[in-house]
Amino acid sequence: MPHLLHLDSSADLATSRSRAITAAFAEAWRSRGDDFTVTHRDLHRDPLPHFTTNEQHWPAADRLPGAQVPAEQDALTAQIHAELLAADVVVVGAPLYNYTVPSTLKVWIDHVHIPGALAGEGSQPLKGRHAVVVSSRGATYDAGSPTEDWDHGVPVLRIVLGNSLGMQVHVVQTSATLADRLPDLAELKDRGAAEFEAAKTAARELARTL
Repeated sequence: MPHLLHLDSSADLATSRSRAITAAFAEAWRSRGDDFTVTHRDLHRDPLPHFTTNEQHWPAADRLPGAQVPAEQDALTAQIHAELLAADVVVVGAPLYNYTVPSTLKVWIDHVHIPGALAGEGSQPLKGRHAVVVSSRGATYDAGSPTEDWDHGVPVLRIVLGNSLGMQVHVVQTSATLADRLPDLAELKDRGAAEFEAAKTAARELARTL
């Protein structure tokens, strides 16, 4: 039974473009048949707790002697791992906040990026599975522009999901999402609208083919 893990992290519950695109992906996924199932985790509405000790970054067998990690926190990490392992495809809503991923998504990354569990050479049970990163960006970061290297959201997800977990990462991006709100970006309004529609189309196409 093909299964999708659908993650959202935007704090905008009304007009978020990343949420709209991940929703379009999930809808297209379900349209393939009743056996195409979805687990939805909203990291903003139901945020995960930060680690209380650095030893949580390691599997239990590799922790320092005497390390004390609350059992309920290890149980939650195990639940997050189980959700990810149950998924054939993952779609991640990742709006760019202050040039990187939202803090709620960063905490999820901390839970899954544990060497010897899901990440690292010789321990990549997710290797070859597909991850779709939906990146929405308020401004633009075009090649050759002064802000070309300012997007630190997509690169970290490529490293964690792709290099460390071994997944095949696909990126769907939409830019100039603040053109309707900020006067300095007003001239990008048409571009922003066009990219948004193109991103939804691309997401639907991936959902129907992965």
